[in-house]
Amino acid sequence: MAKRGGFPGGGMGMPGNMNNLMKQAQKMQRQMEESRKELEEKEYTAAAGGGAVEITVSGKKEIVKVKLSEEVVDPDDIEMLEDLIMAAANQAFRQMEEDSAAAMSKLTGGMGGGFPF
Repeated sequence: MAKRGGFPGGGMGMPGNMNNLMKQAQKMQRQMEESRKELEEKEYTAAAGGGAVEITVSGKKEIVKVKLSEEVVDPDDIEMLEDLIMAAANQAFRQMEEDSAAAMSKLTGGMGGGFPF
């Protein structure tokens, strides 16, 4: 009696399946590159101190704009201004990272950003 096992349908379907897998991987790679380019073109703005400090960052992780209201510029309290700038910048970067993670998750279908092999 012959022993049965292995893949259903024998080994004949394997090359076609591998070809499909490679095409899907290439398509996903193109989509990820397009998504990355779109994200790099976006800008994210966050404020601190009730809007006294506003920071805009790009998807390339660069600060592109800093806006300060006059009342926050106090030479006797530089530390507060520094803290507000840092808080606004960090919030803008968090927004950018969340958007990027959501876009990648959408593309990978929840695979954790990588391939399962």
